[in-house]
Amino acid sequence: MTDMLRAPAEVKYAEELDYLESIDTAPKPFSWRLSPRMIRIFILGSERADGLDREIPQKWFGDRSFVERSIVTLASDRGLLLIGDPGTGKSWLAELLAAAICRNSTLVVQGTAGTTEDHIKYSWNVSMVIAKGQSRESLIPSPIMTAMERGVIGRFEELTRSTSDVQDALISILSEKYVSIPELDDDNIVFAKPGFSIIATANSRDRGVNDLSSALKRRFNFVRIPVVTNKKSEAEIVRFRTEELLRRHQIELDLPPTLLDILLQSFADLRSAAASATSDDDKLESALSTAEQIGVLEDAILHSHFFGDRVLRAQTLASSLVGSLARRSPEDLAILNKYWHGVVEPRSKKEGGEWPEFLEGGRQAIATLS
Repeated sequence: MTDMLRAPAEVKYAEELDYLESIDTAPKPFSWRLSPRMIRIFILGSERADGLDREIPQKWFGDRSFVERSIVTLASDRGLLLIGDPGTGKSWLAELLAAAICRNSTLVVQGTAGTTEDHIKYSWNVSMVIAKGQSRESLIPSPIMTAMERGVIGRFEELTRSTSDVQDALISILSEKYVSIPELDDDNIVFAKPGFSIIATANSRDRGVNDLSSALKRRFNFVRIPVVTNKKSEAEIVRFRTEELLRRHQIELDLPPTLLDILLQSFADLRSAAASATSDDDKLESALSTAEQIGVLEDAILHSHFFGDRVLRAQTLASSLVGSLARRSPEDLAILNKYWHGVVEPRSKKEGGEWPEFLEGGRQAIATLS
């Protein structure tokens, strides 16, 4: 893991997965490495009632029903589509599911406007084709085709950002479970082995970009992941991700609970302001997601570690928040300036604590960017 900037879940949690597999005696669908119950434990963490002789920590924070429905969908060999706003943990849940089911979460296609049918089927090694002609040896399988051949999970990120012809190519894969290779005379069909399925993600804010056809929708079971609104759950997510960052960078720095509360409260205030805004000009361009909170905190921690006194302070957190959220000038700066004067300033006078320093740090950051 020391040689990886970011280890995939099956590598990062290999010891846990080995342990769960060693004690798992429940029935497993297809060629799954873990039973549905053990997959749920791996993702949501163990409880006393599970009767394990070691603790399995929680890795994804959300309603248990979303995880259970996702597992049941994949056990039925239907495609799974995780849909929700940015920062709701769709990709992380998809990675954890693939890691627990087949110990491989890296067979991923990233959906963009430039994604082609080749990216989900196959392409050719041009030099080998010139030298030896078209053959299975000169064929380059896509991550999805590789998943089919191995009988494991393939992933498709941001499905609605890919064009309609790419989406349509998935229909036959999900329904027929094979890919034909018309360029070859022999050995020209790749059949999916038992255990193959696709976990796709889609951003609900991309609606209207490349809407899914009704035919493709029928091939997926939808699981909608809502925005985290519970402050306790959101705090757990932010703390979990931040602790991962500290371990990865080998940074020893305490995260004061008071500063985490200030960050959570600030995002809650800004979300409320965005919800009551009458036009897009009165809303921050940022989605104000949990993922963006994590980004703000990570930025502040790294700045404190490399350029500060290795203590996270409210002023640094405020500067990071303004710098991360002020994407449009002057619109976003005006919104943040209004928030600082109308909400942060009264709160700093009323509550004291770290708020006055947070107020001053935000004021300085806004003045610098204005």
